[in-house]
Amino acid sequence: MYAKREWFLTLLVLLYVFLSFIDPSLPSKSLRLIDYESLATIISLLVVSRGLEISGAFTRIAPRIVELSGGSEVKLLALIMLTVAISSAVIMNDTAMFIFIPLVLTISRITKTDRVRTVTLTAIAANIGSALTPIGNPQNIIIWRTYGISVYEFISGMLLYVSIWIGLLLLFVCLTCKGKSVKSFVIPRVRVNRVLLFISTILLIVDVILTQFGYAFIGLALTLVILALIGREALLSLDVALVAIFALIFIDFRELSFIIAPLNFMSLQRNPIMTVALSVGLSQIISNVPATVLLTSSNVKPEWIPLAVGVNLGGTGIIIGSLANFIAVRISGISLKEFHKYSLLYFLVALGITILLVGL
Repeated sequence: MYAKREWFLTLLVLLYVFLSFIDPSLPSKSLRLIDYESLATIISLLVVSRGLEISGAFTRIAPRIVELSGGSEVKLLALIMLTVAISSAVIMNDTAMFIFIPLVLTISRITKTDRVRTVTLTAIAANIGSALTPIGNPQNIIIWRTYGISVYEFISGMLLYVSIWIGLLLLFVCLTCKGKSVKSFVIPRVRVNRVLLFISTILLIVDVILTQFGYAFIGLALTLVILALIGREALLSLDVALVAIFALIFIDFRELSFIIAPLNFMSLQRNPIMTVALSVGLSQIISNVPATVLLTSSNVKPEWIPLAVGVNLGGTGIIIGSLANFIAVRISGISLKEFHKYSLLYFLVALGITILLVGL
């Protein structure tokens, strides 16, 4: 039952066993394949994100969104998408799904809006919004750490692409709503834990600064100690299986990069368009975080912007492209067919526009 629920972790374990048969030395060198600084940053931000979630600050936003919509479905969905996208740039796309999917389900149920469309577009908003910052998702953290770029440089490099992706998402909202109106309703307001909100926000800033200057382990230690004293509920709710998934991703796909190195397909990454195509394609097969590890572990590393563009856009296509997609579908209960009805159309249009933009 656990294996079925944590099927991605199960697949990574099976891949590890398979790779161990190919390379018997893998068990002895596994711990050396983990990027501990990136993993420390990911754990820190996962815990801090949980603190922000538990504080209730983002849940408090929902009633305000409905009030601002003024009964317009287009405006309501646009506000939801923008809120999710902006939030995901700070609290990570996976965490955003835990926070916002229950909210959009409630809003969809009471306002009679299309649940499948709203959930799918919300997942897309989380994936593309998180692409803006180096802390928005795990693949960006890995790229940020691997290439040693500044926060400003990362945001500047991704701003145009993310703006276009969000603009396209809002266009999808306008085209699918057809001017419908929604009834206003009241959602009970959630009490905000201001202390936890303040501490989590400060820790988020501190973690980013310390990681930027190469002190990710100090940031993790501070985060764990402070939240153990003040926000223990955030610390205790850390998804340990998710940490194991990231550790195995580093081990499995770094090992895989060594095995396939003789194929020399990494030379394709010298071309920005090929880098985008390769990273997008791999994301549809093995998910965007493993694709990032695989491509950044090669001797011939691609330019970071096409890589970041590819793996982030790759999360908006097939459900396997991003863990955030799995979380959205898992919580909402919609089918894979329903999810792909909207995600694949958005993905193909966005990919075409992005390829043209990269080629300019």
